[in-house]
Amino acid sequence: MKQATLTVFILLFFISSYSAFAQKTVLIAYHSETGNTEMMARSVADGARSVDGIQVLLKQSADVTETDLKNADAIIVGSPVYNAAITPEISRFIASWPFEGSPLKDKIGAVFVTGGGISAGEELAQTGVLQSMLIFGMIVVGGPDWTQAFGASAITSEEPFAAGQPENIHPRFLEKGRKLGERVAQVTLRFSIAE
Repeated sequence: MKQATLTVFILLFFISSYSAFAQKTVLIAYHSETGNTEMMARSVADGARSVDGIQVLLKQSADVTETDLKNADAIIVGSPVYNAAITPEISRFIASWPFEGSPLKDKIGAVFVTGGGISAGEELAQTGVLQSMLIFGMIVVGGPDWTQAFGASAITSEEPFAAGQPENIHPRFLEKGRKLGERVAQVTLRFSIAE
């Protein structure tokens, strides 16, 4: 009897340990028109992948399924800045999220954007996405310090950051993307251990 009880206890311990430390999924969903936002998405993905125990799912928003959203432990959304807001494609993407039964509640959420110029609406676009995430009951996360309070953003067309050609972002902004991905991954693991 003692042997069976001990075996069950050990089995339950390993099952609970496995669920606490099983790989967690960070979904990075983005829309890109010129390739800049895709470049940022890849840097965010690199940062998330740098954390052990994280699986990254990198997809254009149009290819994300409801199952992808429900299975993700964290969702990071990326958009170009369009009239100081997100693009219509990202707006439609967020509007398509499942709402009934709160399936996205308590998932980690974050955002990154790319804009043409300094003060061209990057923070407005970011806070718009973060507000939507809060409506869905998500836990929003910014970057690792005050310089990235709302996530990560890149300036693509204004000096001194203009890269001079499409699909080339200043390394400073790619590093901000990487740091955002890393922080989201770390926070996702912290929340999973607390479950």
